[in-house]
Amino acid sequence: MYVYLKIEDLPAGVYHYDVAHHRLLLLREGNFDSYISRALGNRCEVSECFGTVFISTMFWKNFFKYNNFAYRLQGLDAGVLIGQLLEVAKCFGFAPCVYFQFLDRAINHLIGLSEQEESVYAVIPLTADSTNCFNRCTKGVDESATDLCRELTAIQSTHYVQSRRVLEYPIVTKMNEASMMESTRSFRKIKEEQLNYEGQTVALPYVKRLSYDLASVCRKRFSPDRDFILGNVSQLQLAKLLKCAMDSFSYQNDLDGDQKKQKSRVSLYGCLYNVEGIPNGAYHYDSSAHALRKVQLGDQRLRLQHGLSLDNVNLFQVPLCLHVVGDKNHFKTELGYRGYRIQQMEAGMLVQRLLLVASSLEFGGHPLLGFDVNVSDEIYKLSPLKTSLIQIPTGPHRHRSWLSGGLHS
Repeated sequence: MYVYLKIEDLPAGVYHYDVAHHRLLLLREGNFDSYISRALGNRCEVSECFGTVFISTMFWKNFFKYNNFAYRLQGLDAGVLIGQLLEVAKCFGFAPCVYFQFLDRAINHLIGLSEQEESVYAVIPLTADSTNCFNRCTKGVDESATDLCRELTAIQSTHYVQSRRVLEYPIVTKMNEASMMESTRSFRKIKEEQLNYEGQTVALPYVKRLSYDLASVCRKRFSPDRDFILGNVSQLQLAKLLKCAMDSFSYQNDLDGDQKKQKSRVSLYGCLYNVEGIPNGAYHYDSSAHALRKVQLGDQRLRLQHGLSLDNVNLFQVPLCLHVVGDKNHFKTELGYRGYRIQQMEAGMLVQRLLLVASSLEFGGHPLLGFDVNVSDEIYKLSPLKTSLIQIPTGPHRHRSWLSGGLHS
């Protein structure tokens, strides 16, 4: 995480947030309002924002373990961090907006990143009031990353990598390069699609907006594996989990622009077992109607268990096995290869919101990527254009027997 800050008692400039030591390290001092605004296509009045957050990914940090699969994980990890950042911003009354489209090389140049090692995935300006300084359409000159980079001298930061041998990852860097935007002419907005859902519906109970103490929920959040216990889940609990997760996923971004009630580009499906008043089966959550749409009835736990690549979770003890589903084309026509990266980030954002709501309900959630996608896609009878992106077993769990202590005690 990097931040461009203009606050009291701190020199204006670009900083790196050193999470290991909880400190800010100044990388480049000065006022860069105009530079960042132009890199965003003049769609944001950065001068009205007290800060701008840059979320980056370091390729080796995932590649050393997951090889080329790391490219997908990078997007999900960045999305989880963005989701948490937006939740924290709400607590302080800040108004953030997520920009997925920006001039990559210009932003990387500002921070001083080596694009063979690291690249920014999202830019998030922050303002202390609700003034609409985001998504402003200005008829200006088309900006290019090459021209912007010429305006600033290059800087180079040093960092320490503990790996004795760092392998090359040409496919990851090639995908990153193919996703980059060189000109603001390539920025797009996604038009809202009219979706017609079919299938018998199960209306869910009305729920009010869920409020909880974010710090407390984060502290007690737990990812069970063999600690799940098959407890009863009420319709009200299920309704709170699904609605509050999807409602909180509504956020200001540069893809929707000024469109109101934009449909989510990712959706929730689930295999339910032992939920009060709801037959066991596979369902799709229709967020606009706040209802479940039946796909097929029956206990799906055995099929899902066989689909796991590792038996690290006992799905027979899990009442809710949820899946985030997205479009296989991932807006490739509109956004090119960047569309896939954005889809993974939005999936990660939804997962983070879901886990926080689950924790507030005293549930645990364990996101899994080690599952057979074909099994879940077949269960939900997804069209050839849609697929499962991530699997999240969710439900009651026992407290693990372990010794724990605070790092700062």
